[in-house]
Amino acid sequence: MKREAKMVIDKDFKIDEIDKNLYGSFIEHLGRAVYTGIYQPDHPTADKEGFRQDVIDLVKELQVPIIRYPGGNFVSNYYWEDGVGPKDERKARLDLAWTTLEPNLFGLNEFVSWAKKAETEVMMAVNLGTRGVADACNLLEYCNIDANSYYSNMRRAHGYEKPYDIKVWCLGNEMDGPWQVGAKTPKEYGRLAEETAKAMKMIDPTIKLVSCGSSGIGMPTFPKWESITLEHTYDYVDYVSLHQYYDNKANDTSDYLAKSMDMEQFIKSVIATCDYVKAKKRSKKELKLSFDEWNVWYHSNEADEELKQRKPWSLAPGLLEDIYNFEDALLVGLLLISLMKHADRVKMACLAQLVNVIAPIMTDEKGGAWKQTIFYPFLHASVYGRGIALQPVIQTSKHDTSNHTDVTDVEAIAVYNPENEEVTIFAVNRNIDHDVMFTSDLRGFEDYKVLEYIVMEGHDMKAVNSLLSQNVKPTTKTDYEFDSGIFTTNMKNASWNVIRFGK
Repeated sequence: MKREAKMVIDKDFKIDEIDKNLYGSFIEHLGRAVYTGIYQPDHPTADKEGFRQDVIDLVKELQVPIIRYPGGNFVSNYYWEDGVGPKDERKARLDLAWTTLEPNLFGLNEFVSWAKKAETEVMMAVNLGTRGVADACNLLEYCNIDANSYYSNMRRAHGYEKPYDIKVWCLGNEMDGPWQVGAKTPKEYGRLAEETAKAMKMIDPTIKLVSCGSSGIGMPTFPKWESITLEHTYDYVDYVSLHQYYDNKANDTSDYLAKSMDMEQFIKSVIATCDYVKAKKRSKKELKLSFDEWNVWYHSNEADEELKQRKPWSLAPGLLEDIYNFEDALLVGLLLISLMKHADRVKMACLAQLVNVIAPIMTDEKGGAWKQTIFYPFLHASVYGRGIALQPVIQTSKHDTSNHTDVTDVEAIAVYNPENEEVTIFAVNRNIDHDVMFTSDLRGFEDYKVLEYIVMEGHDMKAVNSLLSQNVKPTTKTDYEFDSGIFTTNMKNASWNVIRFGK
């Protein structure tokens, strides 16, 4: 059977403008994400505030627009007051989420300062597990209000005169999860989140709020959780959250690369639930989605459980340090394409996480920082995936896997940047055995030429990177034809492809 894919691209086939926050990330007080990750005062590259400059440089390279903080499961027992003010007066606390010790040497003020240096914005989460409305309001006042009030003056006393003006706030985290400290029923969470949202918007009407969705599509509470909680929060929030992680525990690469179809189904289900609540409320408001936890996570599971049992209440143990391989990079590319395809409703997303903890960036405590395999598709999407997502009109050969049928050989999206007069195709040939003859019709873009063809191909599926060796990284390709607006190439099996066109 001949394997081929034919794609038509036209600037009138608009999905929507891609929100820059689609390429957000996440820093939680977990493992080495903070300590020896972004903060390590004794590191050779550390600045006067203790921030690792080598890490900041890589974050800036990724052009991450927004970062969720401080959790995650950590936030459900988070006392923000412990992480502000003089460091010698801060309290160390047990972190119940990850069975570790939190010294609070790095807290809210430090994160805001770090974010400015990393040229990113803050997405702040409030504790609706063990705390509630009052504490969320106090935190918002501390961060955003310029008044002669108690918490505004507390911020000033800590050396921060101007408000932080944090615009995006998460109303708790995974509150339907039985592992969550202070987990709630949907009615309990719905009422609490509704009242918290109302109060927070009284303090600062300019903020955007994220209602907590189910902890994943596999939860027994999904999607009933969304339908019940949004009955309460719909009128007061701007987004509902989605969380999902993917794995290849079965060591079935072909089926693993089909799991972006699961993400697509998850997104469509949440959209349908949101629109059901919209119809029920006779509302004109369209709720947007924040996929604020997504990634591959499974490599470190067994080691993590052993470490938590062997060394409970330790400081910054090496938890969730997945070392990603080439097939993980391909799936991350596919997941990014799925997010872009839903740019009309998914307006924020956070690759979880950013440094050391299931992350594209890893650090050595005594050495440098380095790029995991997944760094590269995320980099390409963040840098070149800004603009208008174009509806992919594509005909492609298909295959079946052990758990998925009619899996497209090639999955692709195009992004049009009218300001730069550029078009970028992001494509994955997820057929692990066969090349695909790929053709794209760009005749709607006159006088365009190929600027660059970036690929990641020809690697062993289990190939990984390390501090000493970048085995998996992009290269450029010249094996293509572009004639009279028709682009043709032999797209290699199991490959990530970024094809850039411009005037």
